Amino acid sequence: MADSPPRSTPGPIPPYVDIRRSKRRKRTVSAYRDGERVVVLMPDRLSAAEEARWVETMLARLEKQRSRSRVSDEKLLSRAHELACRHLPEVPEPASVRWVSNQNRRWGSCTPADRSIRLSTRLQAMPAWVVDYVLIHELAHLVEPAHNAAFWELVHRYPKAERAEGYLEGVSAASSLNLDEF
Repeated sequence: MADSPPRSTPGPIPPYVDIRRSKRRKRTVSAYRDGERVVVLMPDRLSAAEEARWVETMLARLEKQRSRSRVSDEKLLSRAHELACRHLPEVPEPASVRWVSNQNRRWGSCTPADRSIRLSTRLQAMPAWVVDYVLIHELAHLVEPAHNAAFWELVHRYPKAERAEGYLEGVSAASSLNLDEF
């Protein structure tokens, strides 16, 4: 394997970790977040000790990745202002933009009455252009609450709108797959 797991004695595997072993996977170990859970994909042939070491390694990598990519609520609000100025100048400025962890079925939400926008923390591990798309989507709701033609015209001013929509559709589809059945 390209990277060896650390040689320390690993602790027990946390209950929020799903391990998916595959006979088809020969050399690589990967992990991703799925809501509050972490899914670790690994070859079927690894021993229990190797499994535990790899889980520990992958959890550390995901945490490092999360801490590097974490954008504060203040920076999120600033980014929303920047995107609104560039793509939606007629949209009123949001009063607040913040990350929330209780949105498991939506990427974001907007309350036009108080001009507040909330983005799911699931977006934090995604590329910035995808987060920007969700911000644009929610900003457009400040003018057009419904998903009507006028709303979509506003959203598609963002140059990467179609690409981001495809990305989010792919993530949604992949998260509902049961990879153990392959």
